[in-house]
Amino acid sequence: MRKGKILIVDDEKLVRWSLKEEFQKEGYRADVAGDGAEALAKLNGEEYDLVLLDIRLPDINGIEILQKIKQIGPNVVVMMMTAYGDIETAVQAMKAGAYDYISKPFNIGEIRTRVERALETLCLKKNVSYLRKFQREQLGVDRIIGRSKAMQDLLDLVEKLARSDSNLLLLGESGTGKDLLAHYIHFHSPRAEYPFIEINCAALPETLLESELMGHEKGAFTDARTQKRGLFEEANMGTIFLDEIGDMSLAIQAKVLKLIETKRFRRLGGLKDIESDVRIIAATNKNLETLMKEGKVREDLYYRLKVMSLYLPPLRERKGDIPLLSSYFLRQFCRNQKERRVSFAKESLSHLLNHDWPGNVRELRNVVERAVILNEGEEILPIHLPTEIVEPKVRRRGFELKDLEIPQEGLPLREVEREVIKKALAMTEGNLSKAARILFITRDTLRYRIKKLGIVALTE
Repeated sequence: MRKGKILIVDDEKLVRWSLKEEFQKEGYRADVAGDGAEALAKLNGEEYDLVLLDIRLPDINGIEILQKIKQIGPNVVVMMMTAYGDIETAVQAMKAGAYDYISKPFNIGEIRTRVERALETLCLKKNVSYLRKFQREQLGVDRIIGRSKAMQDLLDLVEKLARSDSNLLLLGESGTGKDLLAHYIHFHSPRAEYPFIEINCAALPETLLESELMGHEKGAFTDARTQKRGLFEEANMGTIFLDEIGDMSLAIQAKVLKLIETKRFRRLGGLKDIESDVRIIAATNKNLETLMKEGKVREDLYYRLKVMSLYLPPLRERKGDIPLLSSYFLRQFCRNQKERRVSFAKESLSHLLNHDWPGNVRELRNVVERAVILNEGEEILPIHLPTEIVEPKVRRRGFELKDLEIPQEGLPLREVEREVIKKALAMTEGNLSKAARILFITRDTLRYRIKKLGIVALTE
């Protein structure tokens, strides 16, 4: 495994040789330079992870070289090597961007350990940087899919809110994508370089939720054997996402309100306030105004959060986005099967469009995932969809089977079907698409039944 590439800059040949031998023995790639000019030439031609730089060189001052190194490669770790009398200069180098300094004469084991720790820190920074870049890409605006007017209006507002620093309230049914929107807003805000922490307020009992949010001091309660930092403290300078805030107790709501107003809170069992500059994004699938009237939500907290709010429409109100979402999820679940090309059959897509989606986008995603698992061909057929989507229950108001009377002499089922289809066509003035929707079947199925039963349909 690659351990890192090091440049050793020192005017003493013995120092250069001994350090190079030691680091190469440990698996590092090591180069040497005897003066500042040679070091800068190597740095301009090669990429290094770490530079061991002597402060006193024959041609260029070490501080000046450090500044030039930072211009060439801002992420290069620089460790200064200094004699005892140059400690003050080493401190200046630290202020100029050096990671650490090592006093001569040094112990070879100590310098090896400190270099190892420095490169571990560099690796961690690179990983964090990569993760943040990956998160921004994964949570880009193209992940929030929708061409309907409701979604386009929402996205326009989201872009503005992401750049602001206001607390935010997300409203909408379960499964509409409130968590995705919260992530997007954070990673496109000025707080993107700081933590994003989320917690579901409905998933924890009151005492545990308070401990998670506020933290606690040692001995605050029976099992509090050590001090614990709360999520408000961990999220300092970042964003905390309080999902299902409508399930939060009034006592905890009061403490959240204090944090919003003063940017201060107190741990359980604590005697002093702790400062936390955190942005709050709250979300709920409940009607907060109703809960407020019932005394379950504090009025002052509600109006504090409602200053900026976003409503995410349910999927049944933007059915035009279903083909886009279905295709997106289909590509997502097939991406690991590079040779596989799968699409929705026309009839399957019709079933998806006719469904009401009480679970919203989350339900659609699960349905597509299930279909991909069950399907082994190139088309998603109705047989791969759940029964409740392909054969929906009749939801016509006031209609029950007991309303249908069968005479003693019998009643041909074919005639019942003929009459039902004819009534549906009459209701829709011959519009096959609307009639099919009323009967909870696809347009192609309706055409087939009309032909089979010899019904003369009106022209659409």
